[in-house]
Amino acid sequence: MKHQTTFAHAEFTAKKKQTRRERFLTRMEEVLPWAQLLAVIAPHYPKGERGRPPIGLERMLRVYFLQQWYALADEALEDALYDSQALQRFARIEVDAEGVPDATTLLKFRRLLETRDLCKALFTAINADLAARGLLLREGTLVDATLISRHPPRPRTKNALTIPRCTRRRRAISGILG
Repeated sequence: MKHQTTFAHAEFTAKKKQTRRERFLTRMEEVLPWAQLLAVIAPHYPKGERGRPPIGLERMLRVYFLQQWYALADEALEDALYDSQALQRFARIEVDAEGVPDATTLLKFRRLLETRDLCKALFTAINADLAARGLLLREGTLVDATLISRHPPRPRTKNALTIPRCTRRRRAISGILG
C-alpha cells in the first residue's frame, strides 16, 4: 500500500545538499549484496507462526548494519531512527505507517545473529561479493577504506604554534602571583 508523501518527506527530498551520511548510505546500498545476505539469515529468522508477526528480515538487517556502522546501542539506534530521515530511508521505514523497531526487537535480532554465528557468515558473503568486484574488506572492519573518502586533517595555523602559552608554573617561576 502506497502512502501519501508527508510535508517532512517532501522537504527532505527537495533539499539541495547531500550529506556525508546520505552519500555513505547510498554507497552501501549499492555495494552490499542484499539477496545473498538475506539468504544467509532467512533459515534462522522466525516465520511468525506464533505470537506477534516479525518485522521484515531485510528491514532488520539494514537496521543492524546501521547499528554497527554508527556504533549505537539498541536504545540509541531506536532514537536515531526516529530522528534521522536518512537512516529511515536506508532502513526503508515509514514511521507514520509501521513505526520503528523497539530496542528489545533490535536486541533479539542482534542476539539471533550472534548466537547462530551468522555474523561470520554475513562477513564471508560480503567478502566474496566484494572480491568478485575487485574490492577488499578486512576482518575487524565493516567498511573498506577504499569505499569511503577520507579528508586529511587541517594543518595547524602558524600563529597557533608561535603564541606563547602562560601556565601557572611559568608565572610562579617569573614571580608573578595572582
